Amino acid sequence: MRLSDFDYALPEELIAQEPLAERDRSRLLVADRERQLIEHRTFADLLDYLREDDLMVFNNTRVVAARLNGHKDTGGKVEVLLLRSISPGVWEAMVKPGRRVAVGARLILDQGLTADVIDRSDAGSRILRFAADIDPDELLARVGQVPLPPYIHKRLDDPERYQTVYAAAKGSAAAPTAGLHFTPALLAGIRARGIAMAFVTLHVGLATFRPVRTENLDDHDMHTEFFEVSPEAAEAVNSARGRIVCVGTTTARTLESVAVGKRKIAARSGETNLFIKPPYDFKIVEALITNFHTPKSTLLILISAFAGTDFVRRAYEEAVRQQYRFLSFGDAMLLY
Repeated sequence: MRLSDFDYALPEELIAQEPLAERDRSRLLVADRERQLIEHRTFADLLDYLREDDLMVFNNTRVVAARLNGHKDTGGKVEVLLLRSISPGVWEAMVKPGRRVAVGARLILDQGLTADVIDRSDAGSRILRFAADIDPDELLARVGQVPLPPYIHKRLDDPERYQTVYAAAKGSAAAPTAGLHFTPALLAGIRARGIAMAFVTLHVGLATFRPVRTENLDDHDMHTEFFEVSPEAAEAVNSARGRIVCVGTTTARTLESVAVGKRKIAARSGETNLFIKPPYDFKIVEALITNFHTPKSTLLILISAFAGTDFVRRAYEEAVRQQYRFLSFGDAMLLY
């Protein structure tokens, strides 16, 4: 497959700049893979498409308020996006402008927080060590900014709106956006139907921000992201009687990363660099809830592997015609 196969025209005015006041009022494009049919609903109608024996699997990662501003000790402004904690006081981070921040530089950040650049990864991120007498976790809670994607230019007044209502495990640089549409009432309605739920963790990291630059998809190098699948989650998947419905591409990647057979996974934690692209034999995912993704992205490639490149292209063309809201704060799709 070639990268150009996953391009489409996305009008800038369709990129959602803020979330809706009510999470489940977003639109829902329902795409039936078998019948090749498309329906237009709202997210609150999701219950109409769920079955009593379904298992819904969610990513419970929580975004850390991890964007910091500052300057080098030699001058020059920098912006730091903390991606993940490696050890106490040591973080992997994206630094802008990266080409001017070499190993050995010292960064002076918000409220006097200092960090030394001690290494550089192959992917271009930096490894930062914070001063021993400062607790960066505590400071982030006070001064860290929500790390919104670069295509969102409007300030977010309520940081919790960029978290899922079930977020628990701190560590993401970005939200698993398919989950942003769920409300406590909708989750209660799912439980009332007897539909089972399970939670896994994948901390969204650098892979989300790295564009695919190779026309031949086989040449793209996926960055690793940390995941954890508990024994309870593995048991829920392995004993599921009905469909395994994944909420988000991050959940799908997690389950496929720990697959040991058809509808069988292993409980474990670690790093995954799984790049799902056509043709791919899905072992676990049988239905998928997702947002609309940027052109030529690994996320668009993943859903194309799940539902078929031509069908996904048709669904996206329909979403553009119908003026759906796109990307992180936009509307949702159900693929089944």
